[in-house]
Amino acid sequence: MIINIMSGSAQETNLWGQRLGRLLRGGDVVCLMGDLGSGKTALAQGVGLALQVTSPLTSPTFTLIQEYSGRIGDKAIQLIHMDLYRLQQPEEVEVIGVTDYFQQDTVCLIEWPEVAQEYLPADFLLVEIEGNGEMPRRLIFQAEAGDWEERFRGFADCND
Repeated sequence: MIINIMSGSAQETNLWGQRLGRLLRGGDVVCLMGDLGSGKTALAQGVGLALQVTSPLTSPTFTLIQEYSGRIGDKAIQLIHMDLYRLQQPEEVEVIGVTDYFQQDTVCLIEWPEVAQEYLPADFLLVEIEGNGEMPRRLIFQAEAGDWEERFRGFADCND
């Protein structure tokens, strides 16, 4: 499955994040790729809104991992937001316990996931954001396993 969407602003990227958040379930891992300033955090903030996170969602660049309480329907979940930009070796992924967060009551958003590639579950969703600055963004949603194609049916056509 590959879905391409254009976003004209940070606010629109946030709205696409909210739409994505409404599709997520406990156990999902979403990898966010894009240059600095591409809108990964804006998308993550939208996901946080959809998951009813009440704390401000900020980029975890210096803390690496931030945990938030949220909800999917009437079920409490944890939203884990990771930024692996500062990691240099795959072994560091294991040392900080990234895979410990891959739980059924957790949704994980991972920025800069390249260093963690060998630790990711088979059914992760990749969201690549192309563009930065004041230019429009291309959001590319890709998955090769799991039920993502079914969940994304009609995603690009929704109006809210």
